[in-house]
Amino acid sequence: MQKKFDVLIIGSGLAGLTAALRLPPTQQVAIVTKRAINDGSSRWAQGGIAAVFAKGDTFQSHIDDTLVAGAGLSDIAATRFVVERAPQTVRWLESLGVQFSEENGQLHLTREGGHSARRIVHATDATGDAVQKTLIEQVRRRSNIHLFEDHTLVDLITVDKRCVGLYALEGKSGKVVTFSAQHTLLATGGAGKVYLYTTNPDTATGDGIASAWRAGCRVGNMEFIQFHPTSLYHPNAKSFLISEAVRGEGGILVLPESAGGQRFMPNHDVRAELAPRDVVARAIDFEMKKHGLDCVYLDISHQPLSFIHEHFPNINAKCLELGIDIARQPIPVVPAAHYTCGGVVADLSGRTDIVGLYAIGEAAYTGLHGANRLASNSLLECMVFASAAVEAILNSQPTASISLPDWDDSRVIEADEAVVISHNWGELRRFMWDYVGIVRTNKRLARAAHRIQLLQSEIHEYYASFQVTRDLLELRNLVQVADLIVRSAQLRHESRGLHYSPDYPSMADTAQPTLLTPS
Repeated sequence: MQKKFDVLIIGSGLAGLTAALRLPPTQQVAIVTKRAINDGSSRWAQGGIAAVFAKGDTFQSHIDDTLVAGAGLSDIAATRFVVERAPQTVRWLESLGVQFSEENGQLHLTREGGHSARRIVHATDATGDAVQKTLIEQVRRRSNIHLFEDHTLVDLITVDKRCVGLYALEGKSGKVVTFSAQHTLLATGGAGKVYLYTTNPDTATGDGIASAWRAGCRVGNMEFIQFHPTSLYHPNAKSFLISEAVRGEGGILVLPESAGGQRFMPNHDVRAELAPRDVVARAIDFEMKKHGLDCVYLDISHQPLSFIHEHFPNINAKCLELGIDIARQPIPVVPAAHYTCGGVVADLSGRTDIVGLYAIGEAAYTGLHGANRLASNSLLECMVFASAAVEAILNSQPTASISLPDWDDSRVIEADEAVVISHNWGELRRFMWDYVGIVRTNKRLARAAHRIQLLQSEIHEYYASFQVTRDLLELRNLVQVADLIVRSAQLRHESRGLHYSPDYPSMADTAQPTLLTPS
């Protein structure tokens, strides 16, 4: 039995929910998400949404800041497309009921690293959560939007280079369900879980990127993985990041007392703590390796307690839970994999190489982020391209629907040992962290490529022989994404943005994206 809809949306983060709400009530929409509706990365976004509202700020300034952060690889047309739609996107959220922080009756704008002006619209330090809650409430009110939680994408279904649906594993029954639709949107987020340390939730396993690659889509710039410089370093603080805005509001990075306790960012960049994330992450990595440290410290304690309560209530509360009083002591931080700047190649309408398939949000490569994402451009990108994809869908010509084959698992058996999956998962994340992290070398990349090849053949055999589980599907996708990251990194013979190699320390004269095409 197959479930038929007009539009399938895979993922329930900001990109997916925006697309669902932008579609008119005449469209029957399915949101397919592998855990609960609020379990993606979007709700963890602390910083905000970059948009030009301040007096004296300009679209061109926002564009220029994005291009500088992108180290020459940001596509100018995509950047302008996003930046010019930012203010109206914020106003759309306000019309739905999102309550942003205000000052004297106006939007309060904060500043983050890489921005030349205050242009970050935010809801204290929990913007993603505030936006997601509002959008989820709106989605639940729409009778044309049907939510399928606990459904994990198995694979896309294509006929004659057209996407006509997907297979999804229903968690409770363990059965694979067939969905069909005229249009399918990948809004599955990034792939941070390919690394041992990440700020991403457990859902960030690159499902959309891997499935699109298997379906025949190109991917772009997969070597550019952004490491957030300041993830909270504490054994009980899984995936909790300390917002860019803490540095934007005067926080300074210092060494622990055992290493002298000095501030170190001015030694690495004239912009100091306000340098882009790749610069700050490499500086922290350098200092940690130089001094043999487990972490460095971010100090905002010079600000008044009232300021901290007003601007960083959630960060303050989380740190207090762990015994860290940020009004009196510095915060232990360490870099962690945070954002996938590359993804499925998509145009300004979110269209991919496969007809009827769109990629939006972190799963997509639109050209906006280039070699490094500028802070608070990501939530913006999700909404702008979700809206553009919906416009393209509504302007497209319908095609005849076809009956799709149901999933055939008649020749597989139940897995005998789950330890195979857990062992391979752990091994993958460790060697990706060691060999394909903030600093890469030819030798490390070659080692990673060899390990990936072995894992791929083992997982392929396992996938062909046993019934699928969510853990197996996620591992299969992570290994595929790891392969794309390593292959892309091996093709880039320079250091640019988030990709740094001592073997090629200089930046090439010409900036070119890395595009991979399935064979």
